[in-house]
Amino acid sequence: MKKVVKFGGSSLASAEQFKKVGNIIHADAERRYVIPSAPGKRFPDDIKVTDMLYACYHLAEEGKDFKKALAEIAARYQEIIDGLSLSFSLKDEFKVIEKNFKEKAGENYAASRGEYLNGIIMAAYLGYEFIDAAEVIRFKENGDFDSEFTNEILKKRLAETDRAVIPGFYGAYEDGRIKTFSRGGSDITGSIVARAAKADVYENWTDVSGFLVADPRIIKNPEGIETITYRELRELSYMGASVLHEDAIFPVRREGIPINIRNTNRPKDEGTWIVESTCQKSRYVITGIAGKRGFCSVNIEKAMMNSEIGFGRKVLQAFEEYGISFEHVPSGIDTMTVFVHQDEFIDKEQKVVSAIHRLADPDSVDIEADLALVAVVGRGMKSTRGTAGRIFSALAHANVNVKMIDQGSSELNIIIGVANDDFETAIKSIYDIFVESQL
Repeated sequence: MKKVVKFGGSSLASAEQFKKVGNIIHADAERRYVIPSAPGKRFPDDIKVTDMLYACYHLAEEGKDFKKALAEIAARYQEIIDGLSLSFSLKDEFKVIEKNFKEKAGENYAASRGEYLNGIIMAAYLGYEFIDAAEVIRFKENGDFDSEFTNEILKKRLAETDRAVIPGFYGAYEDGRIKTFSRGGSDITGSIVARAAKADVYENWTDVSGFLVADPRIIKNPEGIETITYRELRELSYMGASVLHEDAIFPVRREGIPINIRNTNRPKDEGTWIVESTCQKSRYVITGIAGKRGFCSVNIEKAMMNSEIGFGRKVLQAFEEYGISFEHVPSGIDTMTVFVHQDEFIDKEQKVVSAIHRLADPDSVDIEADLALVAVVGRGMKSTRGTAGRIFSALAHANVNVKMIDQGSSELNIIIGVANDDFETAIKSIYDIFVESQL
C-alpha cells in the first residue's frame, strides 16, 4: 500500500512543527511520498516565507538592495535546521537564489523557492530522496499544465524511488524556467504525485480536522463532515466553502484515489474522507451548507414566453455580449430570472438591459440587488422525503423571505436566494433544523 502525504505551510512553519510531521510520517511506513509547502506563519502576526520571497524579489526587480531581506529568509530556514539538529547548510542554495534574483529570474522562480528549500530540509530530516519538482512537473509553453507528459515522467522517476520528498506549488517549462500553479499549488502537486504513484490514499495534512458542515465564522463549533463525495465537494466549493481547489481534485478523482484531510496538530483525528462514491450514509440528511453574498437578479417578463422558441438563448446572449456569466436561471411560464454577480454586472447593467430589449423584446425587465445564495448539499437528500419542506419551514420560522429556489436534477443540492441581510440567519436556521436538532 502506498500513501502520498502533503503538508501545508502551518504544518511546517517551525522546527517544532517539522518534528510533528516527522512523527506522523514515521508512524506509518506506507507514507512514502511527501509534498511540503513553504513555511507558513509561526504566530498570527508572522509573515509567510512565500510573501517574504515576493517582497525580496520585488526589491531586486526594482534594482534595490535586497540582501537584508534575503538574509531574513535564510534565517527562517536556519532556525528550522538548528531546531532539528541537522548538520548541513543552505548557504550554497541562497548564493544561487541571490544570483538569479539579480538576473531577474521572475516572480514564479522567487515564489517557488519557499517549497524548494523546505523540501531539501524535509528530505534531509526524513532521510528520503529529494526530487526537484522542476524535473518532474511539466508545463506547456502557453502556461497550461501538461498532465499526461508529467504523469509519464513522474511514473518513471517514482518507480526508481521508494521514498521521496517532492516540493509542492511549482514545476517547469521544457527549457527549465520555473512555473507555479495559480492556486492551491501544493495540494495540486500532491494530487499529481498520488496519480503517478498509483497511491491507495492521498493524505492532505493541514491545521484543521477536515471539513465542517458550515462556516465556523457563522456557526459556532459546527460539526465535522466524516465522508463527502467529489460531487458534493464540487457543489460546496462552487458556493464558496473553503475546500480544496478543483485542480487539486481532478488528478486523483480520475483514478478513484480517495483524499483524507487530516490535522497535523491532532493526528489521531480521522478527518474527512473525500471519495468518488460511497454506500455510507452521512450522519445528517445534509452533508454541508455554503453560500455567497453579492448577487443580483434580472427578472424578465413576457406574455407567452414559454411558447416562443429561442427566447432564453436571446436573453442569455445579452449577458454574453458584455462578458457576464450567470449563476442560476430559474423560470416560470411568463418569467425568466437570471442571477449574476453584482460587482461584475453593476457597471454594465443598462447596456445589458438594452440588449435584452433589443434581442428578446420583453414586456419588462426588473433588477433586484443585494441578494445572497445558499446551497444545501447532501447525497442523503435524494432518499429523504420532505427535505425541501423542512428547509422552507426553518426559513419561514426565522422570518427569512425566500427570493429564489433552484434544485438540480441530481437532487444533490438545493439553492435558495435570500436578501444579503438574511444570509447568516438563513444558514443558522438550516443548520439548526438538520444538525443541531439531531445532536
